[in-house]
Amino acid sequence: MNSKSKVLVVDDEPSICEMLQIFLRREGFDVTVAESGETGLECIRKGNFDVIVSDIKMPDMTGIELLRRVRSEGTLGEFILLTAYATTDTAIQALQMGAFDYILKTDNFMDELKHIIDRALEERRLREENTYLKREFKKQHGMRNLIGRSEKMQELFRMIEVVSDTNSTVLITGESGTGKELVAKAIHLNSSRVAKPFVSVNCGALTETLLESELFGYVKGAFTGAATDRKGLFEVAEKGTIFLDEIGETSTAMQVKLLRVLQERTIRRVGGSEEIPIDVRVIAATNQDLSALVSEGRFREDLFYRVSVFPLETPPLRGRTEDIPLLAHHFLERLKQSMGDHIESISPEALRKLEGHDWPGNVRELENAMERAFILETSGEITEANLLTPSGAGARPKASPFIPPEGLDLDSYVENLQRDYFQEALRRTNGVQVKAAELLRIPYRSFRHYMRKFDIRSNPET
Repeated sequence: MNSKSKVLVVDDEPSICEMLQIFLRREGFDVTVAESGETGLECIRKGNFDVIVSDIKMPDMTGIELLRRVRSEGTLGEFILLTAYATTDTAIQALQMGAFDYILKTDNFMDELKHIIDRALEERRLREENTYLKREFKKQHGMRNLIGRSEKMQELFRMIEVVSDTNSTVLITGESGTGKELVAKAIHLNSSRVAKPFVSVNCGALTETLLESELFGYVKGAFTGAATDRKGLFEVAEKGTIFLDEIGETSTAMQVKLLRVLQERTIRRVGGSEEIPIDVRVIAATNQDLSALVSEGRFREDLFYRVSVFPLETPPLRGRTEDIPLLAHHFLERLKQSMGDHIESISPEALRKLEGHDWPGNVRELENAMERAFILETSGEITEANLLTPSGAGARPKASPFIPPEGLDLDSYVENLQRDYFQEALRRTNGVQVKAAELLRIPYRSFRHYMRKFDIRSNPET
């Protein structure tokens, strides 16, 4: 019994209304009565009832008609129909129109009505609870990899929630390493498409020909090696979301094809003639200024307006320094889970050093810096000495780093350097991994992790 549950009784017999009002109030319900269908409809429009109990046969409006009008106006209260002589057809019609149940007016029907009302309220409670839990799940898991309490990140979170449950095309802009794909995934996870695929493709990593066959698929015989028909990523993402990363890198010819997909909502496989309809939400991303590319004639203006219906920008890390300690601790917890929990904290000096760095590589650079420090650290906390440098405590002084005029890929350089150290440690220890891990002053579990990551082979431990 729920004393706050509001029940509306609609019946043209005053005695029935009075009897049900007395009975249901005694059972703890807040009861309103209406002696005609029209009066009942007015009450429903003014109030918010949990349950509506209506007679089927009334002179001005039948209970079936009242149910139809209530549902057409979007009222969500549970509907229960009363009748002295229901037919099977009437019952089926009522249930098909969204009635919760119907009940015959027998001598002892009120106890049965109370039981049906209780059941209707319980199902309503469970449905609302399920909706709430789904909403909370999407909030927690859809945003779980987006870390930040700064004003800029909070605004980004708000915009993600606003756009998620629409079908609008989203353009995410921002520097490399700011988490544009994480934003795209968050939009997908917070949308009604969450149960369907999220498909990501880096448009800048493929040639025009490969990108076309990847996105649209191909038919058998379309080109040498096309032995069978193959679906493209737009078809794979049906009912879900496709993420077109680095869309600014696409050729003019590919831009024409993408524009057609967004306009027509159909795709055509390479070598095929059939138009295949698609229902896919498109999210695009770029680290370039697309409006500048439009002015230079390198990006189609009509495609630009198609993909940027709802623009979002991921802020650079240097513009939200208050988030750096939060991100650093987040990465530390992830490293502890994957590589061992021998490091528990980050020293205050290390945090100050992190906050003082400019982070041109943004969040990705910070994550890599934390991983390097985690590998090199031998104490119980991340210290200043092992941050932003490939050498650990006690390493010999090194010359000033050389950066070639054309620049270098720092992540690849550091990864190659790490691989060299692991291979040298294995060489010195004759392939004994336990001793190699001790030589590098890292836990054996971490050593094994990087052996797999770098695909390094050695002799079995002895």
